[in-house]
Amino acid sequence: MIRVLLVDDQAVVRAGFRVILEQSGEIEVVAEASNGTAAVDLARRTNPDVICMDVRMPGGDGLAATRRIVAEAPGEPPAVLVVTTFDLDEYVFGALESGASGFILKDCEPEELIEAIRRLANGQGLVDQAVTRRVISEFARRRPVPESDAPAAYQLTARETEIVVLLARGLSNVEIATELFIETSTVKSHLGRAMAKIGARDRLQTVVWAYQHGVVSR
Repeated sequence: MIRVLLVDDQAVVRAGFRVILEQSGEIEVVAEASNGTAAVDLARRTNPDVICMDVRMPGGDGLAATRRIVAEAPGEPPAVLVVTTFDLDEYVFGALESGASGFILKDCEPEELIEAIRRLANGQGLVDQAVTRRVISEFARRRPVPESDAPAAYQLTARETEIVVLLARGLSNVEIATELFIETSTVKSHLGRAMAKIGARDRLQTVVWAYQHGVVSR
């Protein structure tokens, strides 16, 4: 079972999400919070796999809470899926900067929400279809990595770099394997080593890193 923490200031939204998620048969809602401050405490106490996080909430916003949860986790932090009614670039930028693993709009279909949680639980970052690579590229442009950190890009092998570039262009593991004439398992192995080297928790953060370090041209 995938353990999920729901964070939203509207009780009716949390109740609706709980019904949708628990009807899937593979997701358990372990706790609910109505603001960011409570979310930080519950994340520490319940150790969820994924947190569905609203952005605007009284008593502590979701982006600040995400930043604290990611920074204060004693081990591997839970994946944070930012779920919001707002699709403005700035909210996406804020989510990425705070360490979120995914971003989806509240008007998504129930199946899309469930699939997003599955992906994050499996270590695959996600951006809503309405949010294109342009957003990630612009995010990297606005928040460039200091030149002193640039050499980190050269820790990757040629094959690892090749795979990260294809990942940033939107290819799946299967598509990357086809493109490079290698096995899907080999792609996963190289990508896993690349993510470990750069300290990325998931695919989305790997793509952000690639843009910030100039591994992928903007």
